[in-house]
Amino acid sequence: MTSRPVVAGLDGSPASVTAAWWAAREAVDRKLPVLLLHSWTTQPLDVPIAQEALSKQRYGGQVLQRTETELLHRYPDLSVTTELVSDPAAKALLELSENAAMLVLGSRGLGSVTSFLLGSISLHVLALAQCPIVTVRAGDPAVEEGWEHPAASERDEIVAGVQEYGPASDALLEFAFTAAQTHRCAVRAVHALPPESPLPHPHGAAVLHETEEHARLTAVLAPWREKFPDIRVVEHMAQGSAAQVLLSASEHSQLTVVGRRRHPSHLAWKLGPVAHAALHHEPCPVAVVPHD
Repeated sequence: MTSRPVVAGLDGSPASVTAAWWAAREAVDRKLPVLLLHSWTTQPLDVPIAQEALSKQRYGGQVLQRTETELLHRYPDLSVTTELVSDPAAKALLELSENAAMLVLGSRGLGSVTSFLLGSISLHVLALAQCPIVTVRAGDPAVEEGWEHPAASERDEIVAGVQEYGPASDALLEFAFTAAQTHRCAVRAVHALPPESPLPHPHGAAVLHETEEHARLTAVLAPWREKFPDIRVVEHMAQGSAAQVLLSASEHSQLTVVGRRRHPSHLAWKLGPVAHAALHHEPCPVAVVPHD
């Protein structure tokens, strides 16, 4: 059986190249192939080429060839294939997501998710991909200069935002624990408790609720602790909004993992506030994992 590839979207920007480097390292560690994708009909507005189709195709071919050469220089044993497509980038990525291990896109910097595609298209792919999709920031020294960089040594956790319990958390935790095993680091499972109400309430009731939430989180994590007995697990609970709690817990995150529904309604297909906050403010790579 052919292994599902790690798919990296390339547009030739520094952000997309950084994403390709991350994808290559992840593929090597997981013993998976890499597929580099470039849509010559979906290129950044600042690409310094003529608008003729032939020029765009030539540019796309050069982007793929140059990046493939760089990846093989870093990882000689890496299996790399390339695809130059005429379909819109979003369409091509969403089709590949049906059989990919993950998609990897670049992000130009904090506060922006505008890398591989124009912003709204990128968010569309993030919201509808059928496999996990990872965004990687341009200029991340732990990616661009390698895991030996001092910045990388401080990232020793996979942070998972576990806001929903039960089956909804399974896909997210499987991805987080697999990443932790791959990179030999801990999992920090983060759950937000509601902020304290300004209205008077029995202190005992609040304590009881927090105790119950701890018990539920422990129960959700139990099968994953059993499946991955060598992974250190930290249960992290704090009061506040889910986005704020997740961001504050990610100081040492190598990868932050959040979830989103696989089949959203036509009225609410966009990403939720927690995923948005992570994508805009986390300095580390962020994985968005679809779940049922």
